[in-house]
Amino acid sequence: MKWGFKRSKEKEEQTPEAVTEEVTEEAESIEEEAKESSEAEPMEDTSEESSETEPTEDTSEQNSVTESSENESEENSETEKKQGFFSRLVAGLTKTRDSFVSGIDSIFSGFSSIDDDFYEEIEEILIMGDIGVRATQEILDNLQQKVKENHIKQPQECKELLIQSIKEQMEVGETAYRFEHEKSVVLVVGVNGVGKTTSVGKLAGKLKAQGRKVVLAAADTFRAAAGAQLEEWAHRAGVDMIGGQEGADPAAVVYDAVAAAKARKADVLLCDTAGRLHNKKNLMEELKKINRIIDKEYPDAFRETLVVLDGTTGQNALAQAKQFMEVADITGIILTKMDGTAKGGIAVAIQSELGIPVKYIGVGETIDDLQKFDSEQFVDALFSTREE
Repeated sequence: MKWGFKRSKEKEEQTPEAVTEEVTEEAESIEEEAKESSEAEPMEDTSEESSETEPTEDTSEQNSVTESSENESEENSETEKKQGFFSRLVAGLTKTRDSFVSGIDSIFSGFSSIDDDFYEEIEEILIMGDIGVRATQEILDNLQQKVKENHIKQPQECKELLIQSIKEQMEVGETAYRFEHEKSVVLVVGVNGVGKTTSVGKLAGKLKAQGRKVVLAAADTFRAAAGAQLEEWAHRAGVDMIGGQEGADPAAVVYDAVAAAKARKADVLLCDTAGRLHNKKNLMEELKKINRIIDKEYPDAFRETLVVLDGTTGQNALAQAKQFMEVADITGIILTKMDGTAKGGIAVAIQSELGIPVKYIGVGETIDDLQKFDSEQFVDALFSTREE
């Protein structure tokens, strides 16, 4: 069955030719440049050393009970945080729900039979909800199959099947967060205004709270005040930051940051890099240069590259992701500003069309408002199908 549109053919993308510049010469050049600039002063270490005392036989049982109570308290606190975030996610998706889910509900209640018109109405609502043509096609095909297999006759019985079809369309396999457990370098890219630097700062705070030692690299040297903004977030998170002068070579900043991360035995180096998509060739060369430095100076570190997208821009966010995929090996997505947008369906389109996981979603200004993305939780919040 056709739903009134034709699937567009994917354009073949050609990978730019590899740069043939020798890594050793470039690294030596950057090392000389880096030595000329003074390394930023590290933040004060605010961690306190705890004094350890051996428990006596009389107090061991009491200590065990106390430890068990503390663990239970931590688990309860984590559960409360997750429940609180789900509430904020439900609230944040209100505009999307009002325009998208209410339209779906009106179709289910307005049709007396399941026919071509019924599916075409669903198609229109899905596309208008920024789920996109390609993902909509797959969802409708899946829904039709489920309706047939379950011998569904009434439109009102299709809602749960549609929800399940959307969830299945968002499946991208297991989403790994290896940088939480391994020595890692995380590059973060994104155009100005999407919340890139803020996301780096929030991620640093979350990693620090997990007990990871973090160093930030302020390698977005072309945006005015980017370094100062990241420094403020470093202060809030209680982590060190390595920066450079405005307009400095980003690769030189990363070189300094790698040296600092190694010297301070950091677990994670988070690099805030530039995202000038209007000049993709320069951006591509810049990222290649940064990656060559990391390859040479930090070869044993796990690598992650995250692109930050503004959820309020809808299909434009999907287009940006595709452009960044042309110049970098994108491994995950941070989707910001999802609180108060009517274009929440873009999360479905991104995972469906790109096959790249949305790893974090932002629904507010605080560190706790940046959380790991769970597609089932997202769809549940979108349709508000479960309690906190």
